[in-house]
This record gives sequence, C-alpha cells and structure tokens, in this order.
Amino acid sequence: MDEAGFDRVARDELHQLENAFSDIDPDEVEVSSSEGVLRLDLRDGTRIVINSHRAARQIWMAADSSAWHFDWNGAKWLSTKTSEELWELLEKTVSKKLKREIHIR
Repeated sequence: MDEAGFDRVARDELHQLENAFSDIDPDEVEVSSSEGVLRLDLRDGTRIVINSHRAARQIWMAADSSAWHFDWNGAKWLSTKTSEELWELLEKTVSKKLKREIHIR
C-alpha cells in the first residue's frame, strides 16, 4: 500500500473508532483526537493512545504498560503479536478497565 492509501485507510479507521465511542458515557471514557492520534481517558486514570504510524504502515495502540502494532490485511487491522483484531482488542481492554462489557461495533 502506498503512503496516500495508508493515510486514507488509517485516518478512516481512527475516525470510525472515535465515532464508536459516542454512545459511551464521557464520564467513563473521554475521547479526543488530533492529527492522527486518538486518545481515550478512562475514569480510572488509564490513558489509551491509538495512532497511525506512516513509516511502518501500522496503527499503534498503547495502554498501561502494553503496546500493540497492527497491520492492515485489506479488511481489518491485526496485531503483529497476537493476530487479534484492533476493535476486538480495544473492546476487551476498555471492558476490563471499566469492569463491565462494552461494545463499540
């Protein structure tokens, strides 16, 4: 995938992720975005940062002391470590922190 294609796909994914949290109480998850970086601040003080990384052609996510890199397979973003899908891993991470199951899809 060329640089422009990556930028478009990554930007769209981050925008969709941001919109997916619109139904979550902002007192539980405060969402902000700026220049390719999506930040989720959870009520327990946890910060989750998701950003596009053009040089690697990946989306990166960091939460607590963990970090994941996701490659685009043409249909979804998959973790290079675990093969988990970005949305699935994000739901699992946020659900664990909020101590209740959330669904963002």
